[in-house]
Amino acid sequence: MAASTQHLQRRLGLFQSTVLNMIDMVGIGPFITISIVISIMNGPWFLYAWIAGALLSMIDAMIWSELGAAYPLAGGSYNFLKEAYNKNGLGKMMSFLYIWQTIIQAPLVAASAAIGFSQYLGYLINLQEWEQKTVSAVVIVFVTFLLYRRIDNIGKIGVMLWMGVVLTLGWIIFGGITHGNILHPVKEINNGFEWSSLFFVALGQASVKTIYSYLGYYNVCHFGGEIKNPGKNIPRSMFISVAGIAILYLAINISVTSVIPWQEIKHWQDSGQNNFVVSIFIEKLYGRTAANIATIMILWIAMASLFAVMLGYSRVPYAAAADGAFFKIFAKLHPTKNFPYVSLLILAGCGILFSLLFKMRQVIDGILAMRIIVQFIGQGVGVMLLRKRNGTSHLPYKIPFYPVPVILAIIIWLLIFLSTGWKIMLYFLIVLISGLVAYYIKAKIKKIWPFA
Repeated sequence: MAASTQHLQRRLGLFQSTVLNMIDMVGIGPFITISIVISIMNGPWFLYAWIAGALLSMIDAMIWSELGAAYPLAGGSYNFLKEAYNKNGLGKMMSFLYIWQTIIQAPLVAASAAIGFSQYLGYLINLQEWEQKTVSAVVIVFVTFLLYRRIDNIGKIGVMLWMGVVLTLGWIIFGGITHGNILHPVKEINNGFEWSSLFFVALGQASVKTIYSYLGYYNVCHFGGEIKNPGKNIPRSMFISVAGIAILYLAINISVTSVIPWQEIKHWQDSGQNNFVVSIFIEKLYGRTAANIATIMILWIAMASLFAVMLGYSRVPYAAAADGAFFKIFAKLHPTKNFPYVSLLILAGCGILFSLLFKMRQVIDGILAMRIIVQFIGQGVGVMLLRKRNGTSHLPYKIPFYPVPVILAIIIWLLIFLSTGWKIMLYFLIVLISGLVAYYIKAKIKKIWPFA
């Protein structure tokens, strides 16, 4: 594997890696999901769903950190699953299934950022549905153009985009603080609260949306072959990202609901009146002109997230193809700029298609369902297999309190998977079965496991 990725250069330090992680995590997610989570929870305890998402992200980041530090190569989960399940045996199938789902799931992530961009643009310009879809496609094309360059230049662009993210989030939080009612949502958090099965069902469904907003804490693993001192920087990047974003998300939710009552936001969501709660929040505080500026900054964040997503995921099919486990065309590097341009262009094309076909709620649930079984739970089990086989003396990072975090992560991911609903789970099963069929056909032809 090392030989196949030797052309990738380690140019990204801790700061740039963390920046690319954070702009991937923030994206359009929290601006879209604020109202969805409030609607599902139907009460002031909606903040618990954001706390639950942060806890799961932090626990799962431990698994990613141990794997990412031990195998800092392009492709992330592709390498982790291959090594954990025996690269000459079951690992061939597990890594193939991951790439198979990534070809569907990664463009869904790109589509979600593009759809969110077009929705918030609706605050500035009245768009018909076909115009929104056109905007979604165009923004993917533009970000692909930005990514069509060397990795050291990518890092500089990432830092510039991140500055826009920090300024926007800081403005939202500052607005809530200066309004003078910032602690009201926190004081209300347990009003009418009861431990019941209905609460946990709602928490599970709402957590699907909050976890979507946290996804990306592992993005650094996808371009692990381009990180300096990966044994230390990959884990640090993830933990800094999760902790920082969790604080920001809670602060944003508290800030917004201290100005706009959660009941009003729920009514908007249930009646489909608007998809730009944060823009209206700024408008209430500072007027329409300020809201227009804030909306432009939110669009900046959506584009920044799409930038980070497409950067990371374009390395995944490349790594598999370079390893001989996927179509060879994906292994091509640009002759002068040294990046996997074929993988990037195919990801962009599929992202454009999905942004034209699907709506935001469908995309969010589909993104999680496609990942949970093979990738997240598969990696949890994989960490245990690797420790049993290889021990821990060689690991740059070790999961604290092992195996408790791993067991917790697997249980919670299973509950989240069930919360996506039977239709989404059925779609996942169709993708999984088609992937198994494709692998067994490939294995039979090439005479690899289990036909070796």
